[in-house]
Amino acid sequence: MLFAVGGRWDVAVAAWIFPVLLLRFTRLSCAWSGAPCIWLAHLGAAVFWVQESAIGLNAVVLAGALALAGLQTLPFLADRLLAQRLPPAAADLVFPVAVAAAEFLITLLSPFGTAYGSLAVTQHADLPLLQVVSVTGPWGIGFLVGYAASTVNRLWERTDRPARRGALVCMAVLLSVLLAGGARQAFFPPQGTTVRIAGVSPSRTVTERLRTTLARFADGRGGVAAAPATAVRPAMTAVENDLLAATRREAAAGAKIVIWPEEAVRTQESQESAALAAARAEARRSGVYLEIGIRVYSTAAPAYGRDEALLVDPRGTVLWTYQKAHPIPGSERYTPGDGQVPVVRTPYGRLADVICYDADFPALMRTRADIMLVPAHDWKEYGGAHTDKAVLAAVEGGYSLIRQDAEGVSAAYDAEGHVLARADYFTTGRQTMVAQVPVRGGTTVYDRVGDTFAWLCLAALAALTATALVRPRRPLGR
Repeated sequence: MLFAVGGRWDVAVAAWIFPVLLLRFTRLSCAWSGAPCIWLAHLGAAVFWVQESAIGLNAVVLAGALALAGLQTLPFLADRLLAQRLPPAAADLVFPVAVAAAEFLITLLSPFGTAYGSLAVTQHADLPLLQVVSVTGPWGIGFLVGYAASTVNRLWERTDRPARRGALVCMAVLLSVLLAGGARQAFFPPQGTTVRIAGVSPSRTVTERLRTTLARFADGRGGVAAAPATAVRPAMTAVENDLLAATRREAAAGAKIVIWPEEAVRTQESQESAALAAARAEARRSGVYLEIGIRVYSTAAPAYGRDEALLVDPRGTVLWTYQKAHPIPGSERYTPGDGQVPVVRTPYGRLADVICYDADFPALMRTRADIMLVPAHDWKEYGGAHTDKAVLAAVEGGYSLIRQDAEGVSAAYDAEGHVLARADYFTTGRQTMVAQVPVRGGTTVYDRVGDTFAWLCLAALAALTATALVRPRRPLGR
């Protein structure tokens, strides 16, 4: 279970094994004594993920872990209370629809999105399986994992003809999903014109100098925002000049779109216009679409700053200014943006943009675009795992996704999840990623129908509950 939490030490098969064992435990236990044990197991897994990912266990994170563990316990409790009152075929569906429903509720009710609590993220490397999210959203994989666990437990309890028939049905469903996903990749691969996109991060040398400079000032009103410009501006300008030079080099090499990471440029509010003017001038000079991430330090409470991404066209015109819609709970105090994902038409398709953690929210990512730009800023212990999760958004939305992740792992994916390029910040002096990216995406079923599958799972769970309440209890194992 500890290796199926969406962290850097995940093992894909672990996500299929632990529900089988926990479900077996609950079916052999009293419902109200077994449920607390399942809750503790999920709480332990959440704490493990927090420590593994070096997130830091503050009050907000702890409260979230306690609540999410409760939601993740509900499918096991539902199976224990309802399955014995239903016909075998219906009983097999209680756990999978409850898993999908619980995962969906986590994204609706919690500020954590799919960052934690989604089984789909553990399967990011299984591309044939991953194609199902283009129809169901991430909830489809949770359903399949739950369906397999329920079926295995039924066979564990008995091996009569109905149980064997149920196992064959489950195997047929799983095989059909894999074959359909493989066929989609084989017969309908992303193709056509591509555009050269470069992701550039500032060199580690200038980044460390800026970090040292900013560390001398506290957060809040009296911090960096109020510091003398002479104390912070030189280090900030060095980072920006480094990025401008890298942009110039990549444009000379043929890049038509250049993306900087989240908070690539850090500036006091009074100097923001100057920083933006330099970026606009570079976009004009180099003839590129330039996406820049800016951290603006402000003296205005309560946020004391903004986390923005701007797209500048080759004429130097700012096409959008987007503010992060989902600041990280417990660690970012920015006022959230309006959540309206910007989309513009260009010669290289429809470009769209979100910032880092925003990509963990499927509803926000359901956008008609050809290329999704995701400036990000993580840290060593979590960068790779966080970037791996972003592939789900690409497959769900039917677009290519470029995630430039300072102090993490950058990656470019096509609309079927193939890795087009990848670059680790910590294995080079300068993190630069270059990819040839398809300029045309596609429309997916999930893009059209949204979370219909998840709502159907919620409705099915309600119907199964109502049915179970009017039926007598069936002895376990019959």
